[in-house]
Amino acid sequence: DFNAIHLLFTSVFGPGTNPQSGYVISAIIKKVIEAQKQNKDFIEAWGNGEPIRDFLYVEDAAEGIVLATEKYNKPEPINIGSGAEISIKELVALICKLMNFKGEVHWDTTKPSDQLKRIINISNAKEEFNFTASTPLKEGLKKTIEWHLRNLS
Repeated sequence: DFNAIHLLFTSVFGPGTNPQSGYVISAIIKKVIEAQKQNKDFIEAWGNGEPIRDFLYVEDAAEGIVLATEKYNKPEPINIGSGAEISIKELVALICKLMNFKGEVHWDTTKPSDQLKRIINISNAKEEFNFTASTPLKEGLKKTIEWHLRNLS
């Protein structure tokens, strides 16, 4: 008789994420900031860049929580994500471009690449409570980069 919902999120990112937490977006932003400060012409990234992920901007995640709380009342778990797939290699290139980093990315293949594809089916969130992420990855990255530049520089 416990009234609860169970939401499962893809990788959530946004302003305020601790770069020490191991989250790939904040970690890469921090590496670029440090490389730019030190006038380095490269950054190092773990693995080979091939894994594919779905990244969800934090404000969209919050919207998903609100919608689910208001409109969903079933015991089955619901996946929440953006529905957009991107490889880690493409993600790193996009972050470097948005930060005007012209250096190279050295992929350390002695470090783990992680699971090749971590994508979830998000159709139930749309069907059950009309959730669709509204923040494009590039826009969310810009906001996250701006926050990191203000708070880590």
